[in-house]
Amino acid sequence: MINKGELFLIPNTIGNDIIDDNIPNNIKYIIEKLDYFIVENQKAARKFIKLVSPNKNQEKLVFFTLNKHTSLFDADTFLKKCLEGESTGLISDAGCPSIADPGSNIVAKAHQLKIKIRPLVGPSSIILSLMASGMNGQNFAFNGYLPIDKAQKIKKIKFFEKKAIKENQSQIFIETPYRNDTLLKDLIKSLSSTTKLCLATDLSLNTEEIVSDSVRNWRNKNLIKINKRPTIFIIDKG
Repeated sequence: MINKGELFLIPNTIGNDIIDDNIPNNIKYIIEKLDYFIVENQKAARKFIKLVSPNKNQEKLVFFTLNKHTSLFDADTFLKKCLEGESTGLISDAGCPSIADPGSNIVAKAHQLKIKIRPLVGPSSIILSLMASGMNGQNFAFNGYLPIDKAQKIKKIKFFEKKAIKENQSQIFIETPYRNDTLLKDLIKSLSSTTKLCLATDLSLNTEEIVSDSVRNWRNKNLIKINKRPTIFIIDKG
């Protein structure tokens, strides 16, 4: 009977290519052992592997491309090497696999196939932003993207604000970076003056900015420019 390989969940950087500042040494060791990788973007994955393990021979590497359309049939194919005894790495484009990321289907399938899952420590913009927000870290929810339609977006903002107050639960969400400035203005206009709002921008970069304050005070600030800059938004009761 063949011993199954393991599925390693490998965190990527979140914008900073200085590997020593962001990626633990054990990840370098694991990547050096692996030849099979499940990735969102092969070019980006090769760049990351090169940064982590500059001397690794990339010609023999095999990549399986993962996206939001990946089916369970694809997952079977991607995990075939694990069933044959070869360990495989799942690498996110940024941050931790399966967190705000399409990798969860692969992990779910690996559980079904009784493949051992090995989650590895690394940066997560969601967790880092919550750590630095001063908001409720005991009870929180990540809600992904808000609707593009303005009326629907305002409706969702008010829904999450009510949820934050009623359930004492921090509400975390993101936006496509080129719409960040618009979302910030909508939040400041729509939220109650006592509600707390945190912006965590360019996490792990030299340009990192984290600001957490009441909406009342946000309305009196010179707003930071966050368009085209990766940003996590968090609201909580005041």
